[in-house]
This record gives sequence, structure tokens and C-alpha cells, in this order.
Amino acid sequence: MATLVSKSATHAAHHGVFGKVFDSIVHAYRVRKTEAALYALDDRELADIGLSRGDIHNVSRDI
Repeated sequence: MATLVSKSATHAAHHGVFGKVFDSIVHAYRVRKTEAALYALDDRELADIGLSRGDIHNVSRDI
């Protein structure tokens, strides 16, 4: 199973335009990895953590 990427594991204090761009790229990567990990679970496993397939898109963007 894929590993979820922790926000604190990759977050650093970035300033300016390049920092914002970098933060956006890191966030997009984190969203893709989280979605992939959740889509890899079956429906029973998702239900065990209180999610359904329809929730994955929104949950992964709120990380």
C-alpha cells in the first residue's frame, strides 16, 4: 500500500513567489499520493475509516 505523505514531513518556511510555487507543487504531489493510497483501498477498508469512494477527492485536497 502507498504511504501517505505527511504535511509536516515536507513543509518548510518558504517566502516569495518561488516559495509559493514550490508549496503548490508539493501540495499537488501530496494530493496525488493521498488519492492513490485511498483508491488502492477496497470499499470495506474505506468504510472502516469512515470514507466512501465519493469522499476521496475532497478528503485528499484537505490534507
